[in-house]
Amino acid sequence: MGVDTVRLNITLPKELVVSVNKLAGPGKRSRFIKEAIKQRIEKKEKEELEKVLEEGYRAAGAQSLAITKEFEAADLRGWDEY
Repeated sequence: MGVDTVRLNITLPKELVVSVNKLAGPGKRSRFIKEAIKQRIEKKEKEELEKVLEEGYRAAGAQSLAITKEFEAADLRGWDEY
């Protein structure tokens, strides 16, 4: 059971290729690049999810404040004045 792969022809700065070769080691450049791209994609997806969640939390917070203000008079009814 193999994984489908695609061969790419990409252009990178020479300094970057030298660094990749040093870090990856002989014969492991493709794996290194694959893992680096995968990590970058996961980071971007996490950032996008966090942004959507933040927007949702802000909207829910605003809605909660509106509901609280709407029922503020009823909540305070019957309490002694301080």
